Amino acid sequence: MKTEKIPTDIWLKVMCSLMINAVLFGVGTITVLSVPAFADQAKYLIPAVIVTSFAATPLICGPVARRMRLRNWGTAQWRKGDLISG
Repeated sequence: MKTEKIPTDIWLKVMCSLMINAVLFGVGTITVLSVPAFADQAKYLIPAVIVTSFAATPLICGPVARRMRLRNWGTAQWRKGDLISG
């Protein structure tokens, strides 16, 4: 029985999306719970944070995962860096 390999690009996007989703959820939840005006409405806003983080993750994940591949960096870009890599 032959198993199919998952392409590296898909693995990078999956791993990257897990981390980005966790960060977005954490930032949103901390914001909701730390602002007193939002804390009163937390039972409505935290589900909204969950939905928003799931919706925003693919939009952010694409460019980040693409930059994680070494082949997408030229020699000049590797030395210079960019917004994501510093």
